[in-house]
Amino acid sequence: MSQNESVAKGPVVAALTGEWASLDQLLDGLPDEQWVRPTCLPGWRVTDVVAHLIGTESMLAGDAAPETGVDVKTLPHVRNDIGAFNEQWVQALREEPPAEVLRRFREVIARRTEQLEELPQSDFDAPSWTPAGQATYARFMRIRLYDCWMHEQDVRVALAVPGNEVGTAAEGALGEVTRALGYIVGKLAGAPDGVVVRFELTGPLERRLTVAVDGRAKVVDEAPEPPTATLRMTSSLFMRLTGGRKGDLAGVGLDGDTALARQVLDNLAFTM
Repeated sequence: MSQNESVAKGPVVAALTGEWASLDQLLDGLPDEQWVRPTCLPGWRVTDVVAHLIGTESMLAGDAAPETGVDVKTLPHVRNDIGAFNEQWVQALREEPPAEVLRRFREVIARRTEQLEELPQSDFDAPSWTPAGQATYARFMRIRLYDCWMHEQDVRVALAVPGNEVGTAAEGALGEVTRALGYIVGKLAGAPDGVVVRFELTGPLERRLTVAVDGRAKVVDEAPEPPTATLRMTSSLFMRLTGGRKGDLAGVGLDGDTALARQVLDNLAFTM
């Protein structure tokens, strides 16, 4: 699908608002001591992850980033301008009590839900900046679904409360990674021309994703059998690794050209 192709607004908005509802349900009633549990993201606790989500949606709602008095670019986990923007909101809300953070999350999500529901389809298809480059507002909202779902999983891992790994939001998040597989295999892993790399995801989402390198690497429906290399793992681990998170590699199966498979495995992270 072309990045500029029209995308029906309804399903994307429904998936995104459903993801926000899942996050709300996860956070509702969470004891204060669990809000300050560290996550896998450097420097961020559970409350900081929620502050980051508040910040991005506040920006999209038209709010200016807050002044914090902190030079966020000097923090060791801030690596680029997007990271610095994110950290402004994290620092601004860092000392707020959990009840206030949750109130602010609910307030901005209510505003964003109303905005998205009122947005005309033409504006949804309009050109827009996105974290993945210039595309459309629809593309941006698909990336928002991925980002929110990934951060929900970061919180769930920190709290040891698994969930929401199947369904519309999980499918949408996996769709974003699938779009990037050609880049991962061809550019990041440097797979040579003529090879076929297969990813077999064993669940909770079951998928067989195949990338063929023929001039450039791209996801294909059919390819010569057997593939050159196969990587087998759960969708949970796959999503964590492609998102730059750490995971237990003992559960990964490598078949065929295992050197190539290992090369791909070591270069799965396409975002942080």
